[in-house]
Amino acid sequence: MITVYLDGQPLVMGEGLTVAAMLTLSESSIARLSCTGQPRAPFCGMGICQECRVTIDGRRQLACQTLCQEGMHVERTV
Repeated sequence: MITVYLDGQPLVMGEGLTVAAMLTLSESSIARLSCTGQPRAPFCGMGICQECRVTIDGRRQLACQTLCQEGMHVERTV
């Protein structure tokens, strides 16, 4: 089990999950808001749609392409 921080709140989960899967398992799968304020969540799961962009340890990354790591800090742009 590892601990990942989502918007400052600790989440304990099994190893090997992507950040997109972690978002789906959280209370809200929303990753960000669009330019018009519409909620966006992981969609394609393979990095093409880029709807799952989040900030991971201070860098913008695709949640579907990033595996969760112990102590990782994920921030949604909501």
